[in-house]
Amino acid sequence: MLPYHQFFLSNGLEVIVHEDHSSKIAVFNLLYKVGSRNETPGKTGLAHFFEHLMFGSSKNVPVFDRELERVGGSCNAFTSPDITNYYITLPASNLETAFWLESDRMLQLTLSEKTIETQRKVVIEEYKQRYLNQPYGDVFHHLRDLAFLKHPYKWPTIGQQLKDIEDYQKADIWDFYQNHYSPDNAVLVVGGNVTEKQIEELSKKWFGPIEASKVTKSTIHIEPEQEVKRVKTVHANVPTDALYKAYKMPGKIEPGYQAADLISDLLGFGKSSILEQNLVKKGKLFASVGAYVLGSVDPGLLVFSGKMESGVSSPEAEAALDAEIAKFLNETVSQESMQKIKNQGEAMKSYESIQLLNRVFNLAYYAHLGSPDLYMEEFNNKSKINAEELSLWGKTLLQEEKSSVLHYQSVPL
Repeated sequence: MLPYHQFFLSNGLEVIVHEDHSSKIAVFNLLYKVGSRNETPGKTGLAHFFEHLMFGSSKNVPVFDRELERVGGSCNAFTSPDITNYYITLPASNLETAFWLESDRMLQLTLSEKTIETQRKVVIEEYKQRYLNQPYGDVFHHLRDLAFLKHPYKWPTIGQQLKDIEDYQKADIWDFYQNHYSPDNAVLVVGGNVTEKQIEELSKKWFGPIEASKVTKSTIHIEPEQEVKRVKTVHANVPTDALYKAYKMPGKIEPGYQAADLISDLLGFGKSSILEQNLVKKGKLFASVGAYVLGSVDPGLLVFSGKMESGVSSPEAEAALDAEIAKFLNETVSQESMQKIKNQGEAMKSYESIQLLNRVFNLAYYAHLGSPDLYMEEFNNKSKINAEELSLWGKTLLQEEKSSVLHYQSVPL
């Protein structure tokens, strides 16, 4: 259990304190409950765009990074479909600087024309380099678009298309900031050589005067039940064919999520996994293979992916993958295999807990789901799943009619 203290400001900001006096540093983590799931068609990629804009200037901070470097701090951020997370590491004695910097950009970010256009160019270049000009770079543009009909998980965080980023108007950007970057839509976690009283005083001083957002959040479309297998073939100048087969699965705190996660671990995580052993080491079709869950708040995807050996087609590979999945569904998982993947999960959890930054982020993430206690509850529930339950969930989730298959096929220029 991660020890913590929790309180709320009158404007809705949730604040969590994780004291670790063995550390000389402090980690300041501010999570906003906004990601690409909060966007609309034609204006996608705004959450990720804001990750860049937030490192521009605010009313009292001309250059964010420079002010932080002066006190020995460093910072970074990331955007996912569900959240945007900003984190700062600095000497605990200089912690108030983090409160000043983050509160200033929450309240009064400088969305100047120069900043917007500079960051637009940066994001457009990122889009081109990582998604258009990289082999297999646009895979999740295709796979998400195939698997989802209505839900905003239909596009990746970078944006559905380059044109969306090119067409942002200042009004679009300002509205997004006003709607989502407010204390009542955020979770602040501070960890390290700090005290609850200290963080409560600093939180009230720097964030207390910021008003809650008065904007009503838009409704997110519910994805309809999938009843028919979907297939898409893409031809591209890539070294070999690749296969991506995704099945619908429950959201992060829904029944069945941990079972889906265990299934992906058992079948496709690491060199000792079933698919690695049977399709790569003993087989001749796959050069690499794996399985993973996307970890979405709303119902998401359990994905099997692999690259083929030279000259092997993705349909051949899908048939081999299907045979392994069928074998898994028709046989009871051994207790030895169950214990092995649970031990792997426990080892990973222990490794995560070593780093203060990981502990602080996990408290923020699970608080945004409903409670920091969900961090350990999820782990404990996953540990209790037995082979019979896993088999039942496998038959529920791994149904062919609930799959979306992307054949990414190699063709010469």
